[in-house]
Amino acid sequence: MSEVEKAVSCFNEGFMCSQALLTAYAGRFGMDRETALKVSAAFGGGMGRMGETCGAVTGAFMVIGLKYGRTTIQDTKSHEKTNRLVREFVGRFKSLNGSIVCRELLGCDLSMPEGQKTFVDKKLRDTLCTKFVRDAAEIVQQLLA
Repeated sequence: MSEVEKAVSCFNEGFMCSQALLTAYAGRFGMDRETALKVSAAFGGGMGRMGETCGAVTGAFMVIGLKYGRTTIQDTKSHEKTNRLVREFVGRFKSLNGSIVCRELLGCDLSMPEGQKTFVDKKLRDTLCTKFVRDAAEIVQQLLA
């Protein structure tokens, strides 16, 4: 199963979008599934269900950081590469979906009870969010190649 399919499968199990992204790629970088799930748990629903940056996007940022992030202050090359790839990811994701902001992507605000109701009633997790997870995982796959 490809990492893209792993991300979609993890999301379909019921985990958050952020968890799906990080978990799909974590093993490639020596991170176990449980740690990946815990680290990324607070980022779903636009970071703590606040409707801010989409969890699929923040999960993708974590994967980019695992691959290219710097581990010493002096490593400015890694720092710049990470930032460049994050910007490239955002550009590609926005070109497919119009935004990286959860409430804009969904057309409802998950931080509000009425937004949560809309999310459930319109089954946005199954339609829109699954697409965002797949899009994010595909873009990450391309950036890691």
